[in-house]
Amino acid sequence: MYQELRYEVEDPIATITFDRPDRLNAMTNRMTDELKHAVAQAEADERVVAIVLTGAGRGFCAGADLAGLKAIGEGKGYGEGANLEAHPGDASMGPNFTGPYAYLFSVRKPVIAAVNGPCAGLGFAVMCFADLRFASDRAVFSTAFSRRGLIAEWGIGWTLPRLVGHAHALDLLFSARRMDAAEAERIGLVNRTLPHDELLPFVRAYVKELADNVSPKSMAVIKRQVYERLEADLGPSLDESIRLMTESFERSDFPEGVNSYLEKRPPKFRRLKV
Repeated sequence: MYQELRYEVEDPIATITFDRPDRLNAMTNRMTDELKHAVAQAEADERVVAIVLTGAGRGFCAGADLAGLKAIGEGKGYGEGANLEAHPGDASMGPNFTGPYAYLFSVRKPVIAAVNGPCAGLGFAVMCFADLRFASDRAVFSTAFSRRGLIAEWGIGWTLPRLVGHAHALDLLFSARRMDAAEAERIGLVNRTLPHDELLPFVRAYVKELADNVSPKSMAVIKRQVYERLEADLGPSLDESIRLMTESFERSDFPEGVNSYLEKRPPKFRRLKV
């Protein structure tokens, strides 16, 4: 089904691998459409607790395909998509969470970027829409846009300041300089940097820990709480959290979580059905 990415499920993980290694996995319209379709598959698969995005070869994603950008500069189109119909995410979160790549925020399962190498431009923007980011010590980062005569594209002017603060964000957006993985961890862009060969095993172990010990329904609700309330006042956020807490008391996950702790055994939470 897919030409520019690989999609694999090994309970409890769906791994989506950008697969244009000869072009450092540069993003095309086809890859964008295939990504959305693969995410929808993963969200609907009861085996999948979390979705991992990574890249084939030595890179994560070098950004938009330069051949496509050149075509745009010549007044031509960027290229055809895959025409795959897909609707991932929770539509009830509203239009702010249905746009290109922003739909990842409304997906009911954790989305984790395993950044295995160079990550720039559009690839950087997509990474910022993941819930968690873990990086190889070989990864390098650049926003790239200002060096192409472009602006803070694909919502990165909103996402990046919320991850690293506005001063770091403006530095990275103004200069489009290269940043190594150690600095990315220091400023909070990535959650953790790991030796290259340990990156994917670590991410798999992280998801396995979630699958073994955490309620998928709780994660879905928590994720929605965080993203919907990024711009909300404290009062309404607190009121909502109390309402959602009361609702959680009525779900089977709540007594199972309490009893498993008291009985000193792993919990048996139900997988999420979409």
